[in-house]
Amino acid sequence: MRDAARTPWVEARVWDLPTRAVHWLIAVLVPFSWWSAHSDHLPWHRLSGYTILGLLIFRLFWGVWGSPTARFSNFLRGPAAVRAYLAGRAGPVIGHNPLGGWSIAAMLAMLAAQLSLGLFSVDEDGLEAGPLARLVSFDTGRAIAKIHHLGFWVLLSLIGLHLAAIAFHALRRRDLVTPMITGRAVVAPGGQPPLFVPRWRVLPAAVAAGAIAWFIAHGLRV
Repeated sequence: MRDAARTPWVEARVWDLPTRAVHWLIAVLVPFSWWSAHSDHLPWHRLSGYTILGLLIFRLFWGVWGSPTARFSNFLRGPAAVRAYLAGRAGPVIGHNPLGGWSIAAMLAMLAAQLSLGLFSVDEDGLEAGPLARLVSFDTGRAIAKIHHLGFWVLLSLIGLHLAAIAFHALRRRDLVTPMITGRAVVAPGGQPPLFVPRWRVLPAAVAAGAIAWFIAHGLRV
């Protein structure tokens, strides 16, 4: 048996297209949502938010039924796995490492919180409101809008940590950006490339996510 340390690293498919598409669409739409809100283009802001909502719901579906590297069960590990990774005792990792996995979960959770707050928010004049604002009082809607504004800075902080981690790995000559574009990455010796799920699973997940997002965007009214 050859020494694993001498085994050459190989390039393999790691990220499927749905995971990459959701990643980059959210990466574009989050700053667009900020710009549209601060430029008083509220119809665009709402449309961007509804699109992110659909993408997030799809990502939750895909985190259960998608390819192995997209599944939450694959990259959300316990404290022991995180400690082992930080101590350099973890084995080859395909996809998100134990620490990075929780970083992704935190950003998705904060993004879900922001979307939920936006659905109930009301502007100062009561002329612009989220589709679920009718379920709360005006004062409550205004308070939620303020929290929604502050929540963006929490989300921005998490995104900043994510970018810092990417830069850190880049300094160590590990490119995390290109694999999220091409879907291919260099696999360490001993790593087992994931087997992707059939492509037909994308359609029902996308249709269900779109239908749920549409229903919410219309105030839970058919």
